[in-house]
Amino acid sequence: MTPRATDEDRRRLVDDFVRYCEIPSPSRRERAMADAVAADLRALGLEVTEDASGPETGSDTGNLLARVPGPEGARTILLCAHLDTVPLEGPVEVVREDGVLRNRHPAILGADNKAAVATILAATRVLLREGPPVGLELLFTTCEEQALAGAKAFDASVLRSEFGFVFDHASPIGELIVAAPTYYRLVAHVTGKAAHAGIRPEAGHNAIAAAALALSRLRLGRVDEETTANVGRIEGGTAPNVVAERCRVELEARSLDPQKASDKVTEIVDTFTDAAGDVSCDVDVVVEEMFRAYRLPRNAPPVVAAASALEDLGFEPRYVPTGGGSDANVFINAGLPVLNVANGTERNHEPDERVAVAALETMLDLTLGIVARSA
Repeated sequence: MTPRATDEDRRRLVDDFVRYCEIPSPSRRERAMADAVAADLRALGLEVTEDASGPETGSDTGNLLARVPGPEGARTILLCAHLDTVPLEGPVEVVREDGVLRNRHPAILGADNKAAVATILAATRVLLREGPPVGLELLFTTCEEQALAGAKAFDASVLRSEFGFVFDHASPIGELIVAAPTYYRLVAHVTGKAAHAGIRPEAGHNAIAAAALALSRLRLGRVDEETTANVGRIEGGTAPNVVAERCRVELEARSLDPQKASDKVTEIVDTFTDAAGDVSCDVDVVVEEMFRAYRLPRNAPPVVAAASALEDLGFEPRYVPTGGGSDANVFINAGLPVLNVANGTERNHEPDERVAVAALETMLDLTLGIVARSA
């Protein structure tokens, strides 16, 4: 039997979501959000622990973990959401119009991932009242938007869960994310030679020109159906009248196929090396694998549980890959099967981010159903 949320539970869910969104918590500054969530968990009678990952991630707080005991002999599952958001370009003041919640100001709402935080809290409240069919571990991570830094710094060996769920994909309810990419971050440091741009330009070697030449030769954007590449930042030079001695370029490459991701990285490094040499510059490219790809089979326990819960609510499960990462990447590669479940939010990381109240309420029902089906 799936526990049922009351009308009051649904009202409280929306209220909590609004309150959480209006607490600024960009990556590495999650303290106020963590304090609010910890206080809400403790108000439910749960013990909350905070790990010591802050110095490693650069955050002002650590990851939060709370446990709800299940019946004797029952398995334990993980429910996970992240506390941080991408940078805020303005204040958050949530308004409700025609059943949709959005920010009054031209800035993110923070539904990524506070919709999941509020939903997990609401589901926990219902389960504590009616009795959970399984044990629960509730994990709230920091710095997810910084290449999953909080989850990577978390000691997964303390978990007792057999499998778990994150709710961190801004797409329609019904989607189950069964594959995610390997992601590399690259930083190219191009070094040339400074000279007066009006008197001795031929004596200089322009690092910005070398970087531009490399970028003009690269295949960026969607490389194929599994692979993407992007240049995100470029900076260099000192003044218009100086041949630029230095240039720094930040890029990324990602693919559902780890070999394709690696091949794209090689292409980027080789292209920068050749272009720099063509204009008598030097280049050093720093490459870091930020997270690794995964694929979950449809018969994996969390996939079966989530698909059954969706069907119980009248949704047809859709098994999809994604080009984005989530904390699921970290836990799966640590040996814990964790499914990323679409949460019905829209336009994450954009100033018109939004979520329908109906989607929040459906996610509460789905979370309760997932817990029941996990038993």
